[in-house]
Amino acid sequence: MLTNIGSDRVKSVRALSRRAVRERESLFLAEGPQAVSEVVAHRPDAVQNLYFEALERTGHAGTRQQAVLDVAAENGISIREVSHEVLVAMSDTLVPQGLLAVCRPIDVRLDAVLDENPRFLVLLTNVRDPGNAGTVIRGADAAGADAVLLSDSSVDIYNPKVVRSTVGSLFHLPIVAGVPIAVLLDRVRAAGLALLAADGSGDTLLGDIDLARPHAWVMGNEAWGLEPDVTAACDTVVRVPIYGKAESLNLAMAATLCLYQSAGVQNRPGIR
Repeated sequence: MLTNIGSDRVKSVRALSRRAVRERESLFLAEGPQAVSEVVAHRPDAVQNLYFEALERTGHAGTRQQAVLDVAAENGISIREVSHEVLVAMSDTLVPQGLLAVCRPIDVRLDAVLDENPRFLVLLTNVRDPGNAGTVIRGADAAGADAVLLSDSSVDIYNPKVVRSTVGSLFHLPIVAGVPIAVLLDRVRAAGLALLAADGSGDTLLGDIDLARPHAWVMGNEAWGLEPDVTAACDTVVRVPIYGKAESLNLAMAATLCLYQSAGVQNRPGIR
């Protein structure tokens, strides 16, 4: 068992909370039972090391933890037990939940996504809030999107808050990161997808847009939305209608409505 909170190993894991270190080491953290169970189940190749604090085996948490450790062992993942103090020292959270994985990057190249002839993409630009980015990724996963693309002006997808807020969805669908927005728009259009800007200024209502064709939702900053040159580059600017007195919807709420509108159409028999 690792018990020394001052060890180099503990310090190196804790340092992954900083973006510069993540980029230099090409590693990131997945923390908590949900994120760790999903990466172990769906992307075991990405896990460099798995650390755990032994929990009571009689409770649900202990049973779930053991199930994760069993799958990790089956996949040949390096597993090490640590003390509670060490897990706290390693973690980005104040109250760690027994499991922490050090992972290799899982984002993919844009070409790899477009080569699969996608019909339903989500494109985020200038999205800076980790919770919003993670929630949109989670929503895209739930709605059956083929991939999520983030421009280079958006938050780092390996920010621990992004990873936690995806609740494991980060490991379920392809993620493209770090590509300039102009390149994303040009390449997605060239691949035959309509570019649908989600913006409160749109003249087209969500319920009136043709979502049976291949398309990509383009979503922008939490505060100011999409930049004029981005909306100008899109085929249609779509707004979610507001029937009550609310001034607007936040990014995550609006994204969920748009994505599920697409899911309802894309999953009809004969569409895909």
